[in-house]
Amino acid sequence: MQKTGAKDYLITLLLIILAVLFLAPIFIVLMNSFKGKFFISDAPFDMPDSTTFVGLDNYVSGLEKTGFFSAFQMSLFITIGSVLLIVLFTAMTAWYITRVKTKFTNTLYYIFVFSMIVPFQMVMFSMTKVANMLHLDNPVGILIIYLGFGAGLSVFLFSGFVKSIPVEIEEAVMMDGCNPAQAFFKIILPLLKPIAITVAILNVMWIWNDYLLPYLVIGTEYKTIPIAIQYLKGGYGSIDMGAMMAMLVLAIVPIVIFYLFCQKYIIEGVVAGAVKG
Repeated sequence: MQKTGAKDYLITLLLIILAVLFLAPIFIVLMNSFKGKFFISDAPFDMPDSTTFVGLDNYVSGLEKTGFFSAFQMSLFITIGSVLLIVLFTAMTAWYITRVKTKFTNTLYYIFVFSMIVPFQMVMFSMTKVANMLHLDNPVGILIIYLGFGAGLSVFLFSGFVKSIPVEIEEAVMMDGCNPAQAFFKIILPLLKPIAITVAILNVMWIWNDYLLPYLVIGTEYKTIPIAIQYLKGGYGSIDMGAMMAMLVLAIVPIVIFYLFCQKYIIEGVVAGAVKG
């Protein structure tokens, strides 16, 4: 049996410290969601006691003030719709770019890679104007915009994984009578499942928490959760901190559940890519 050395203890201690640092903000938000709004600013790191504890009052108040369920449905529609488009179309694009080696596909690949380093702030005003001209300033149109912004990283990740899939598999199914579309959907797409879920998780966390793009494109007419939470700000800079903390907890919960359910696929994707590549 291999002995545990000082290096292993040091690594374990470092991982524990990192875990605490990552979990501490979530715990602080959860803890403050049960405290009165006047006590959060004065003692944000204190546990709720008989004086500060308000039960579920912050959650009830936040739900009433923000229209949370309506915003939740809008965020859910935009997130699921955008992620489905991103995963499907970028997987097909990456497969085409990887398998068809021409100057056009090489140029197209580097355009996708270059788009990853372009800051959103550089294009947000021109993007908003174009979105209005093309009538994309609605919940359906914003799905196309998210597809554009999410394509760079997604194509990059899919391309790396497609390279690890032997071409002989596709040649075999082509000889059996499959056309390229059938080969992709019946053979390639199932093999891409680990990296597809990894891409989905990355985009879900980005789109679900995104405030600026929905605010610029669809405005306040169609409120997502980040936009709805901003309505807890009152006049003269006042903020209902208790209700805001409660709504932040409700906004975090779906992402945490989704990540815990899919985390094994992320590990599979990383391991498969490392072994095959």
